[in-house]
Amino acid sequence: MAVKRKAKNENTANEPLMAGGDLIETVASTRSRRNKAGSIERTDRYRNIDDGIIPFRYSQGVTNNSSLDIRDTIVLCQKAYYNFSVFRNTIDLMTEFSMSDIYFTGGSKKAKDFFDALLKKININNLQSKFFREYYRSGNVFIHRFDANVTQSDVTRMTQTFGLTSNASFTIPARYIILNPADIQISGNITFATGEFRKILSDYELERLRNPKTEEDRQVLESLDPEAIKQIKGQGGRKPGYNAVSIRLPMDKMTAVFYKKQDYEPFAVPMGYPVLEDINWKQEMKKMDMALTRTTNQSILLVTMGTEPEKGGVNQKNLLAMQKLFENESVGRVLISDYTTQAKFVIPDIAGILDPKKYEVCNHDIQMGLNNILLSDEKFANSSIKVQVFMERLNEGRKVFIHDFLMPEIKRISKEMGFKNYPTPNFEDLDLRDNSVYARVYSRLIELGVLTPEEGIQAIESGRMPTMEESVESQQKFRVLKDDGLYEPVLGNKPPKELPKDKAKPVPQPKGRPEGTGRPKETDTKNPIGLTANKQTRFSLSKVRDNLNLADKLNLEVEASLRQLHNRKRLNKGQKEIAQQISNIVIHNEDPENWLAKAGRYAAEPIDRNEERVKEIQSIAYEHQVDDFLAGILYCSKYDGD
Repeated sequence: MAVKRKAKNENTANEPLMAGGDLIETVASTRSRRNKAGSIERTDRYRNIDDGIIPFRYSQGVTNNSSLDIRDTIVLCQKAYYNFSVFRNTIDLMTEFSMSDIYFTGGSKKAKDFFDALLKKININNLQSKFFREYYRSGNVFIHRFDANVTQSDVTRMTQTFGLTSNASFTIPARYIILNPADIQISGNITFATGEFRKILSDYELERLRNPKTEEDRQVLESLDPEAIKQIKGQGGRKPGYNAVSIRLPMDKMTAVFYKKQDYEPFAVPMGYPVLEDINWKQEMKKMDMALTRTTNQSILLVTMGTEPEKGGVNQKNLLAMQKLFENESVGRVLISDYTTQAKFVIPDIAGILDPKKYEVCNHDIQMGLNNILLSDEKFANSSIKVQVFMERLNEGRKVFIHDFLMPEIKRISKEMGFKNYPTPNFEDLDLRDNSVYARVYSRLIELGVLTPEEGIQAIESGRMPTMEESVESQQKFRVLKDDGLYEPVLGNKPPKELPKDKAKPVPQPKGRPEGTGRPKETDTKNPIGLTANKQTRFSLSKVRDNLNLADKLNLEVEASLRQLHNRKRLNKGQKEIAQQISNIVIHNEDPENWLAKAGRYAAEPIDRNEERVKEIQSIAYEHQVDDFLAGILYCSKYDGD
């Protein structure tokens, strides 16, 4: 059969092969191809997010792959707190930093005293610790209040002490407890903004209510509604089991506080819920490492016996004998080989498996979820900024405690007790900065009199500054103490303590230079002619203060006398200076108790009437280098003690 050969293209050898239109025309058409992976639209783009679990179910119709409800979520967070140190330490640190002393501002003094006593009675520090621990651990805090009836005698005593409105009887809080949020259910409107809370009874609680053993058990059972009592006791001899009985919680005695809860959410999501999977992942890797480390003490002995087949092969009896030989030795595993007789230990290389680098991603995710300021190791500049963010988060929790729980309770109690003005509670500020600079500022404010000693010590200890009302009240009390001679500053001329009367008098020392001194005097004390050098004079600071106040009154009295003598309604500047000079003459010649009485006499005839007294005052002015007015004040303020 003849085969027809294809005609050869003569231009092929002469023309180059071009990647152009001619080539495309000569190529046979084939099926088009494209990269679908580059243009396909993924339908499961957010698969990992969509598969995420929701801590509570809204309804059966909503797509939700989670098998958890809010009870299981809270129980998981509680177990993480019990078993994992990183979770527990974070919650405890946030709790301890959030706690601080509470003080009141505004309101009446008796109302402040009453609420101070009430907070001590209910142990507010212990309540703070429980509140913040539950707030940061589960995010759902349910506080139940137990009231106590006040007897008539207590009402009378409290009315006299705190100025209460005389009521026949009233109740005050005796105790606050934190309920387990895992046992709480909510049934409310469509948004869950307001709802009714119910508590699921455990087996222990059911048994105590079915068979009351104490008076408290009977009171709790009698306080329940009839429907709940029927459920507890059972109907037709059938008793409900666990999680089958729930009792309604009275809304007037319960306060619910949530951590960043939306109105459409039935409960709040715990703060540590997003890191539970990372903590579980890290624990799985730790278990794997622990399983490996338990096998590191066992090595493998590799034994090879026999020769090549053409040289004799392997004797199976010898292999079995060698294996039995090593079965009872300390070596954990024995392998038998052939061709050569050789034995060596094979130790597995587990250093790469136990490398801590595999924990880096897991630890980073946990740090980001649990306030990494407490767990990370960074530079001071970055850490200082994170400290501020951390403190602001704690301040938000403290505000929630004040505004959502404590302040409503104070308003309710004030209304029932009859307080017209109720105080406002405040936390003492949290400050992690160096307090040495602030202590110096507070000390200077005490020196200037802006802060009283009590306020200054309080500011140094807690950093709290007084309000305007508190400052005025403290200054008034402090002024009374100052008038009594207390809190006097330490001066150089302050009189020393009195010595015992029976103590021997000191031996007088001779004046002047000792005899036989061959050099001239180093100092020479000179006094005005006619004045003798006085002994060291001591002055009383309280008398100086009183005499200065009395001198002001004397000057006003002299001015009044001058206006009366000269029939003038007011004095000019020069006449007021003359009045001041007349006042100085009165001070130099009369005792303080006679200043005001003799002001008119000296205004009419301003002359000295006690020359000896005037000379002594001039000596004091020269000795202490003061003017005549201050010298007269010092003369009248001499210290009379021994």
